[in-house]
Amino acid sequence: MKPFIQVQDAEMVFTTRKGRFHALQNVSLDVQRGEFITLIGHSGCGKSTLLNLIAGLLQPTSGALICDGREIAAPGPERAVVFQNHSLLPWLSCLDNVLLAVESVFGGKEASAKLKVRARAALELVGMSHALHKRPHEISGGMKQRVGIARALAMEPKVLLMDEPFGALDALTRAKLQDELLKIVARTQSTVIMVTHDVDEAVLLSDRIVMMTNGPAATIGEILEVGIPRPRVRVELAEDARYVAARKEVIDFLYTRHAHVEQAA
Repeated sequence: MKPFIQVQDAEMVFTTRKGRFHALQNVSLDVQRGEFITLIGHSGCGKSTLLNLIAGLLQPTSGALICDGREIAAPGPERAVVFQNHSLLPWLSCLDNVLLAVESVFGGKEASAKLKVRARAALELVGMSHALHKRPHEISGGMKQRVGIARALAMEPKVLLMDEPFGALDALTRAKLQDELLKIVARTQSTVIMVTHDVDEAVLLSDRIVMMTNGPAATIGEILEVGIPRPRVRVELAEDARYVAARKEVIDFLYTRHAHVEQAA
């Protein structure tokens, strides 16, 4: 089967005030349609850089990236991004924040009433129907992130790209949104690539975990096939031998084989 997303020998070098910074080298990755991939590694290993390359927010210094048979040359509505910061416009309601994204993709193709139906449906999917007309300052951090996810889903993207979307949330809210994400992905059959620092999150959500070596000049160290069937229930996984083994493998990679050493300033 031909991969849905292909990263082909990608390299990324940034020009900074201190000179050239080699962020990524020799990164190659194939992602199948409908896969859930997490990128994990220590700070500075290029996880977000790789995600931004797939999003089209950055262009590689060398190599190529392809999505659905077309080279990724710029951002596009087929690749929606959810950031750690929800980035909602504070003067708009939850509904209008989502509607803005819907109009950017479907405006001119569909009547305004149909666009509102799309926006409402996306908010309903993430459990935010009760807050359609509330503004961001009137809802919790977890709710803001739900709206951010709804905004991405409303665009009906082929790929959902998530950069530590739950990183700023408390543990209970994070767990609840992880469970919701599992249900949403099951319903939408989305292709997801997600950056995380959390080993348990990676094992719970992923089909495969892409483990990055330390930067600079980071690359893919190992790829772990999680091998746990879906649907997944958090409580049932706690003592599942496959879950325990996958978790141990990632921890061993991060903290034994590729332990991070802080560099002195």
